[in-house]
Amino acid sequence: MALLDENRLFSPDPVLRGLSRTLYDSVRDLPIISPHGHTDPQWFAENAAFPDPARLFVTPDHYVFRMLHSQGVPLEAMGVPRADGGETEQDPRTIWRLFASGYHLFRGTPTRLWVDHALQEVFGVTERLSPETADSIYDRIDDCLKQDAFRPRALFERFNIEAISTTESAIDDLKWHRMIRDSGWSGKVITAYRPDAVVDPEFQGFAANVEKIGEMAGEDATTWQGYLAAHRNRRAYFKEFGATSSDHGHPTARTEDLPQDVAASLFDKALRGACTEDEADAFRGHMLTEMARMSLDDGLVLQIHPGSARNHSDPIMARFGRDKGYDIPTRTDYVHALRPLLNAVGERSDLTIILFTLDETSYARELAPLAGVYPALKLGPPWWFHDSYEGMMRFREMATETAGFYNTVGFNDDTRAFCSIPARHDVARRVDCAFLANLIATGRLAEDEAFEVAHDLAYRLAKQAYRL
Repeated sequence: MALLDENRLFSPDPVLRGLSRTLYDSVRDLPIISPHGHTDPQWFAENAAFPDPARLFVTPDHYVFRMLHSQGVPLEAMGVPRADGGETEQDPRTIWRLFASGYHLFRGTPTRLWVDHALQEVFGVTERLSPETADSIYDRIDDCLKQDAFRPRALFERFNIEAISTTESAIDDLKWHRMIRDSGWSGKVITAYRPDAVVDPEFQGFAANVEKIGEMAGEDATTWQGYLAAHRNRRAYFKEFGATSSDHGHPTARTEDLPQDVAASLFDKALRGACTEDEADAFRGHMLTEMARMSLDDGLVLQIHPGSARNHSDPIMARFGRDKGYDIPTRTDYVHALRPLLNAVGERSDLTIILFTLDETSYARELAPLAGVYPALKLGPPWWFHDSYEGMMRFREMATETAGFYNTVGFNDDTRAFCSIPARHDVARRVDCAFLANLIATGRLAEDEAFEVAHDLAYRLAKQAYRL
């Protein structure tokens, strides 16, 4: 018995299902372009076996452990490492059994679809995960992970990944990417420049991080001009390891284009830890414009991921650190917030700025109209909490009428969970084909055009937008 319905996510209407299926069959086996994500480059550098099922599926995946935690399961019980050095569960089979006992919590969620896809398509599991099947499924996955065919590079090739981008801090030494490059392996694993730690005055250790980027770049980054030069130096270094994009995870979409003396004054206050909350936001906003101007020089695509109240729980932040499932979407303004940036560079067709949102109310009202007129702007796919059938369909329905398909950039999986990558791309391809089938059936798109659009959404647009 299969875990997956072969026609999942397609309309039950026989005409729409047939059209969806035909379109999907034309793109299902296209190579995967994964231009933005958070897989660990160490996996591909060392090509060591994944240690066990729990540390592959549970411990590193905030989609999984946040749901279990919402039902009262301590993060320690799932093996999530503690920043304060406290004890956590170390037995992987115990963690896996806990996951299996709570698997019913994922009914109707995209996580359930992703995990079932990985279990069936990657590991050949045909039984539903439950307390009764937990041990047999664990043993099967564990046996697979001991085989060379399930090491990271082999899975990369099996998943038909043409290119994947990881995301590293501006002050990362990129040693794993160097190891990948020096290994002679043909897999295309590139980095992306993530400067949050050195552009956000509210980031923990900001002043020390600025000193570090200066040391790494050979610049006095405590001066405004030296600080900008350090960024240019590091961006060039990241490009040596394949970077085609920068990525900016700001709490708001605010941008500024400040006079240089005002920006320099704000920078000095930031280094002293003297910025108000508004001044910190203004500095982050100005740095987006500075980064856009740098992109005009070096060609990096600028990604803006705003609107998350990160690390919402102070106790969890203190015990476990960042990125532990407590990032919560907030209302986000784009029309006014982006205007300084767009006045500065929005008309440049040689610049690509990709916007993401966690605020779906902005799709039709703000984001689609903005991307539908500014040459520099493109819309990223539904992100994070909206990386789902419903989220993708809402995006297509609300954005396409104004922005069309070609002011979007296809799909990216934005994940740390390696085995979910094929599942996520499969969901995106199915949803897009279902949407296109409806356009055909309602006389809004010719069938031959729909095949072309399906290919573009599944493959070409991401490759083109991210300059891969």
